[in-house]
Amino acid sequence: MTSTAARSRITDNIVYFARTLRKAGVPVGPASVVDAVNAVEVSGIESRDDLYWTLHAVFVRKHEHKVLFDEAFRIYWQSRGLIEKMLAILSPVAPPRGAPEKPKAGQTRVSQAFQAAQDRVAEETVPEIEVDAKFTVSGKELLQKKDFAQMTAEEVEEAKRALKSMVMPMDRIRLRRLKSASRGRIDPRQTMRASMRAGGEIIDMKYRKPAEKRPPFVVLCDISGSMSQYSRLLLHFLHGITAERRDVHTFLFGTRLTNVTRQLRMKDPDEALDACSDGVEDWSGGTRIASALHDFNRHWSRRVLSGNPTVLLITDGLERDTDEDLEREMDRLHRSCRRLIWLNPLLRFDGFEAKARGIRAMLPHVDEFRAAHSLDAVADLAAALSGTSGNSGKTSPRNWL
Repeated sequence: MTSTAARSRITDNIVYFARTLRKAGVPVGPASVVDAVNAVEVSGIESRDDLYWTLHAVFVRKHEHKVLFDEAFRIYWQSRGLIEKMLAILSPVAPPRGAPEKPKAGQTRVSQAFQAAQDRVAEETVPEIEVDAKFTVSGKELLQKKDFAQMTAEEVEEAKRALKSMVMPMDRIRLRRLKSASRGRIDPRQTMRASMRAGGEIIDMKYRKPAEKRPPFVVLCDISGSMSQYSRLLLHFLHGITAERRDVHTFLFGTRLTNVTRQLRMKDPDEALDACSDGVEDWSGGTRIASALHDFNRHWSRRVLSGNPTVLLITDGLERDTDEDLEREMDRLHRSCRRLIWLNPLLRFDGFEAKARGIRAMLPHVDEFRAAHSLDAVADLAAALSGTSGNSGKTSPRNWL
């Protein structure tokens, strides 16, 4: 049996470890912390592996949380030598410490979670100093302009909420079909019918005007390794649009094309994105834009490109296929839609130049070339698609050729 002081030290370390996991993006509640403390005390750990798997069994509920848990366990327990101290409390003999592991995925988010905890402690101990904030920028403004790839876990969650609410009313197009209206052209047939109902003594003028509708919206989103951080956040934006409209079709592509329209129609955004991840086999893989566009033009264009739609192409344009195939498929896609908009995160760089052959092959066949790396860029896109601000964030493709 351990002493009360020793048990308190074990509990404190597990609680701090759970807070770190929560800040890194792993959902850990108070009940899980209590279960973890009880599990460690009951199991009587004898090695680092025992502690790892005991905490892993309690805290890790989804496959994507394992990467963050591994990195947090490595930094929190091994780097500070806490495992040896706990083994000394729970076991009479502590095994020698092994060689440090190589850095793994998730290191950035976990390190930021540790830094946030240290900053909080520093704020509690350092006396408050008044600062003149006349020339400072608010946190919200910084978040609006911040690159998606540089956001912390907390900022990513705030960006997701902002993107979900950023749903725009798409611009409307006129149809050849006419409908009844209070003002407009005179409708002779309806006017005569109304007059006959009144016995021909009163002429009640009837009018009609061209009907309008919102054009369909088709999205082709790149999920290759260089685009995955941007694609995950932009899918929250697309989920918000899909929830408001039924004529939205979304396709993901890396080395192959996948239709995720049905998955994005789920009401819960996290559930929808998990379904998209499960349905895609090549997430964060390579890129074959020409092959994906060929598959879309051959098998899906007649199904989803009717009604003069707007097509949104989200990719950095770093292509491995031949330029001739890419240019031909882009030209066919451009001719099949009313408006083709290309969102490229590489435009976040001030010195960006269209030197890659894939980018130069695609540019002549798009109507607009826009950035897609921040909340401001997505807000400009939403305003342009709704017809309220068509020039903000827009650049002509000809300027880059």
